[in-house]
Amino acid sequence: MRPKLQTGLYAALLAAMILAAAGCEDAAKNGVQARVPALTPTHAAAAQVPANIGELPLPKLSPNWLAALALRAPSPKEYLIAQVEAKFASGEQNFKAGHLEAARRDFDNAVDWMLESGYDPNSDPKLNELFHRVVDTVYSYELQAFRAGDGFQEAPAVPAAIDEVAEMTFPVDPRLKARAEEAAKNISHDMPLTVNDEVLSFLNFFQTPRGRAIVETGLRRSGRYREMISRVLHEEGVPQDLIYLAQAESAFQPLALSRAGARGIWQFVAYRGMEYGLRHTWWIDERQDPEKATRAAAQHLRDLYGQFGDWYLAMAAYNCGPGNVQKGIERTGYADFWELYKRNVLPRETRNYVPIILALTLIAKDAAHYGIQVDPEQPVPTDIVKPGRAIDLRLVAETIDVDVDTLRSLNPALLRLATPDDPSFELFLPVGSAEKFSAEIADIPADKWVSWRRHRIEAGETLTSIAKKYRVTPAAISDANNLDHHAALDVGEKLIIPAAAPAETKSRLVRYRVRKGDTLGGIADRFSVPTEDVRKWNHMKTNHVSRGMVLRIYTVGGAPEIAPEHSRPKTSSKTHASPQASSTSQAAAIHN
Repeated sequence: MRPKLQTGLYAALLAAMILAAAGCEDAAKNGVQARVPALTPTHAAAAQVPANIGELPLPKLSPNWLAALALRAPSPKEYLIAQVEAKFASGEQNFKAGHLEAARRDFDNAVDWMLESGYDPNSDPKLNELFHRVVDTVYSYELQAFRAGDGFQEAPAVPAAIDEVAEMTFPVDPRLKARAEEAAKNISHDMPLTVNDEVLSFLNFFQTPRGRAIVETGLRRSGRYREMISRVLHEEGVPQDLIYLAQAESAFQPLALSRAGARGIWQFVAYRGMEYGLRHTWWIDERQDPEKATRAAAQHLRDLYGQFGDWYLAMAAYNCGPGNVQKGIERTGYADFWELYKRNVLPRETRNYVPIILALTLIAKDAAHYGIQVDPEQPVPTDIVKPGRAIDLRLVAETIDVDVDTLRSLNPALLRLATPDDPSFELFLPVGSAEKFSAEIADIPADKWVSWRRHRIEAGETLTSIAKKYRVTPAAISDANNLDHHAALDVGEKLIIPAAAPAETKSRLVRYRVRKGDTLGGIADRFSVPTEDVRKWNHMKTNHVSRGMVLRIYTVGGAPEIAPEHSRPKTSSKTHASPQASSTSQAAAIHN
């Protein structure tokens, strides 16, 4: 039972209290029934609650007092308005805070309260104003939030490589030891390179098909970031061989996410990332920014080496925290990783962590010796622009003619399909595209960058079909591109797609009477709205429509005209359901 039915019960109880205090004998004999007005039959049946009321223990309450109390109780309509206002206010607060999924739930609840109440919003001025204020505002917010659901969601993460092997143990191949020791003598390194049974066990694992796949993936992807990482490690004054820590942690995957919630190439947990200046907001997570995270990791490792004076202990502390390593040292009296390993005072994952890094270092430095051959990816040159305002990545992609996935791969720190509204934010573009971006984006007002789009015309498309795809009106597209409404479209040309034309930002309620031969899908197409929305607005469980049925449809710009294309006049501000519609059909423009 929805909370709104509680109003009926409350009114019933008050009525019973008044009658009892006034000495009405019938109240003790007959059941008291209360009905919330304007409920649908199903809800009305649920609201009929018989209650046998006996003598109430209220001897000190006068009938006048109880009557006054009853007058102060909200009516069902007032209660409905209060609930819708509360849900709507909560949705606005969540939207402005960037919590779009929570905002969507609140707005859906606000609309559902109205639609399921049984009241006709047009029958009451307050309900009418509230309903259309909610609908118009929610539609406007949906446009700002890119309308498509994927704009609300974070980019998908990838499992961190370290989670696959960190808690495992593997046998040692005796034949491998001599080969590994000999190979280690012939490679250069700027950190200690120990070869023992613990390292050999993981070296053996990385020779298996599963282990080899992990190594090859990391070595292949490392080519994209090696030059940048080497430069940053040099600038921060730490060993170059620390790059293999990133290979162990994530296989150089910026979107890597561990079971512990660590993210990025260097697998920072949130609080440690913040400690080293990596911002995490609803829009961005700089733990996934390859260069910023590399610099933070180099600084953190340098600090840990300064604390422990040993790179193996520094790496162990990077994994489990300096506090755990310090406790192990204090318990055993040894400031040596292998001694802490033998005495089992470190977490199991950390005990394996350093051997994994050393095994990967041995393989990466002499891959051919271990039968591994890969072609590293090449670094990707980029241009950098500062949009200055929030902008939808889809608009950027359409402006410079690349796909969205390319932009996302160049900007892994972006969690959403848009940049933050931050003048300092740097957006990475494919090399050579910055000038084109700057020139073409100037055609679109900056305050429309999160909602407007670009569309390249394909063969067979019309203004109407394009408008339907983006849920705007053909007139809006024509006006935004200075086109005659009947102009032929040139295949390959780009159109600016406005989220809502300036004169059509209000949604309109159209009542459409179903005619012979109509289908729900056809009606939805005619008004450029989804079929599912029409069903929801009209409480329909199926797509079946019958002749004479009147449908409520909310559409930007009102109803379309049905005149032939060659004789269609310029769109009028007056809204018509159709030239042939019955006189009982209504079309109402809704204003706040």
